[in-house]
Amino acid sequence: MSAEQLVEFAWGLANTKKPFLWVLRADVVRGGSMILSSEFANEIKDRGLIVSWCSQEQVLNHPSIGGFLTHCGWNSTIESVCAGVPVVCWPFFAEQQTNCRYACTEWGIGMEVDPVVKREEVKKLVNELMEGEKGKKMKQKAMDWKKKAEEATSPDGSSYKNLDKLINEVMLKWNKPC
Repeated sequence: MSAEQLVEFAWGLANTKKPFLWVLRADVVRGGSMILSSEFANEIKDRGLIVSWCSQEQVLNHPSIGGFLTHCGWNSTIESVCAGVPVVCWPFFAEQQTNCRYACTEWGIGMEVDPVVKREEVKKLVNELMEGEKGKKMKQKAMDWKKKAEEATSPDGSSYKNLDKLINEVMLKWNKPC
């Protein structure tokens, strides 16, 4: 992202007045440094934590998590679905737009930030996710998808059975003489 986009996201999150964890890798800003003002640091000091890495799966599965602001990469999408966490999406390349479309349109668990990110929109979407009627519906749908994911990956589930079938087919192929 650009330095301007970083600032818009930062102040959008700060202006929600909600507690948050923000994972910011050192290489997140294109061709520049990731510097946020001391004013921003003072604004979030009692409710915002910025780190360079975390176990995303563990964080998403923590009961205090109300939502996930994500680029909608496949791993992030799957982890949020499996954790039952609704998303605010900001896709920018590869499969992210497709995953965002599914989260927002097909599955009903997401809302998309405009590509030209503005702090007021970030604030509005996060607040809607956390407190609004649409956010409540998204949370319920996210929990429904979590249940479906748990069923599919259980020993009697379709994903479990398909993976088992694949492993058996590969093992049979390896055990055949050439």
